Amino acid sequence: MARVTALVTARNEPWLQQTVDDLLAHAEGDLEVVVILDGYWPDPPLRDDPRVVVLHHGESKGLRASINAGAALAHGQYLMKTDAHCAFSPGFDVALADHYEEGWVSAPTRWSLKAETWERGYGPLEYLYLTYPYTPDAQYGEGLHGKKWLGPTGLGSMRPADYYYRERERAALKIDDIQAFQGSCWFTSKATFEKVGGMDESFGTFYQEPQEIAFKCWMSGGRIVVNKHAWYAHWHKSSPPGYGFTRHGKHRDMRYSTWFWMNNQWPLATRTIEEFVAFHWPIPGWPETWQEEKVAFEAAHPVCSAS
Repeated sequence: MARVTALVTARNEPWLQQTVDDLLAHAEGDLEVVVILDGYWPDPPLRDDPRVVVLHHGESKGLRASINAGAALAHGQYLMKTDAHCAFSPGFDVALADHYEEGWVSAPTRWSLKAETWERGYGPLEYLYLTYPYTPDAQYGEGLHGKKWLGPTGLGSMRPADYYYRERERAALKIDDIQAFQGSCWFTSKATFEKVGGMDESFGTFYQEPQEIAFKCWMSGGRIVVNKHAWYAHWHKSSPPGYGFTRHGKHRDMRYSTWFWMNNQWPLATRTIEEFVAFHWPIPGWPETWQEEKVAFEAAHPVCSAS
């Protein structure tokens, strides 16, 4: 039985074979790789390997459905979901599994990836804060997003001194609580994934995936952590036309996710959003009066609810 199953979600991916090769080359334990091809076949086809299982969707079903389908096939005790354009540190699977406790969701340290040369770029990127959802932002839009922590307050400049401030400040903490992470790679146990109900496909096909798994784990009594014992490098900027998962319904999905989590709608929760905010307080950009502002915003914008 595999100890870790890597779920590689893929749609029109130029670096899929390299990602699979990197997973297999750098794993030190019993690794299974499940590749979910969402409505396409790679050309050339993936090379055969007994450690790799390929699941093909004849029609695109989206990211959440792909994660759920891959998890249902997984034989591993642990699941690592990853994008199909990533490289990994030596022994990433052992480092993630050995520094994990039941109920957690963890994210390895993230770096950028120079995909053309398959080299690690800038980083480390470890600390994001959760954006205040009731002030629409021109860059990030409405909703709950992970935004890079800058400087002492989180709201500093893009200069290197501010950009990596929190990474330097908390470098000695190899496992550390975080508010948010990028959805390109995360790790949890299969038991926890099943306990929290997997990915809820009613949330939409793509948006708010990392927020969903993070809130589910934290609100059911677990933790959201960065695991600095492992890293991955992620390519994401120079996307060719037609690359990636379908992203229809962005604004609806953002509004619904915000309403859902900010109003404690998840029936399996044993903790509330108020406890989450208090645990991480102060959060950059969040006012002391956020609860009153939430009530006023939702009264003025009823479309933000489940409708």
